[in-house]
Amino acid sequence: MKKVVLAYSGGLDTSIIIPWLKENYGYEVVAMAADLGQGEELEPLHEKALKSGASKLYIEDVKREFVTDYIYPTLKAGAIYEGKYLLGTSMARPLIGKKLVEIAEQEGAEAIAHGATGKGNDQVRFELAVKALKPELKIIAPWREWDIRSRDDAIDYAEARGIPVPVTKSRPYSMDRNLWHLSHEGGALEDPGQEPPGDVLLLTVPPEKAPDEPTYVEIYFEQGIPKKVNGRELPPDELVMELNKLGGANGIGIVDMVENRLVGMKSRGVYETPGGTILFLAHRELELLTIDRITLHYKEMVASRYAELVYDGVWFSPLREALDAFVDVTQRTVTGTVRMKLYKGNCTPAGTTSPYSLYNEELATFGRDEVYTQADAAGFINLFGLPLQVRAIMERKAGLRK
Repeated sequence: MKKVVLAYSGGLDTSIIIPWLKENYGYEVVAMAADLGQGEELEPLHEKALKSGASKLYIEDVKREFVTDYIYPTLKAGAIYEGKYLLGTSMARPLIGKKLVEIAEQEGAEAIAHGATGKGNDQVRFELAVKALKPELKIIAPWREWDIRSRDDAIDYAEARGIPVPVTKSRPYSMDRNLWHLSHEGGALEDPGQEPPGDVLLLTVPPEKAPDEPTYVEIYFEQGIPKKVNGRELPPDELVMELNKLGGANGIGIVDMVENRLVGMKSRGVYETPGGTILFLAHRELELLTIDRITLHYKEMVASRYAELVYDGVWFSPLREALDAFVDVTQRTVTGTVRMKLYKGNCTPAGTTSPYSLYNEELATFGRDEVYTQADAAGFINLFGLPLQVRAIMERKAGLRK
């Protein structure tokens, strides 16, 4: 019997895809779940996958690889999509695609399958990863083929086959969880004119319910990579989890946004990224202290392009690798400690130190100094403003201004 490897999460869509693949393609279905830090969600998957009709389930522990090879490069780049989204799902999909290819090679499978819909970004992310790594694999996307048209239809399909699913018609949110974030879409969130219901947040307390006293956290970075939290060195995955706890308890990292999907439509989602928000803001503070002006400003343009690449699923590309090389050079001096103040949803800097600090108090002071000749500024302004002056003279001569 020919085999297909399914990207399996145990959620509604992938649960019903197992019997659908067997009924419509006659495949033996090998399920693969990537352990990206979902925690207790993974515990029942073995029994559930087999009961749903899979021949076996691989659970690949990729938490540390996820942080070091995907999260940290994106963090160093400063990549945030449309100024708000910290790319939690976007970064994870290429890694899942990579593991699908590895399991397909191991099992001798001829195809991979995924549960992404034909309206979403994830179909692109999964399939571009497969095309980049093993283009001869066949790709099956049931949402683009079957007669199921809604989550209610999918729930009915599962119930008819006795497959338990983690959503109900009363709480139909589509969620994606990993070490970096928890995303929520669907249900009442499809109306952007309404505040998210109170039952949405799971990782983060609402800011108004956070403690009345601020929490301070110190993060030590080495060449742009976080190494310590409050003086304690931690492995990459544990470091993110520690900051998730601190951030979640203080209402940090809640994003409610309408974003532009790659496929052309706008969608509304709520993201919880407590630890990631702390890391991004702290990293940015350290860069402001240690990177020179022209490099920092150019890096801001790179960050925007990098975010688009990650969001669009073009992770395995020469351009992303080239941008990583640029970013790594900028991070050579991004070493130091940043103290952040967490208070009722706000994450603000409370002191930054670095052996590579470009801040010179003698130059910046408003007090008396002996190192800066203020009269030099007049010549600089005359030269810097010369193009404006020449244009103004021309416009007056040409009668374009009085």
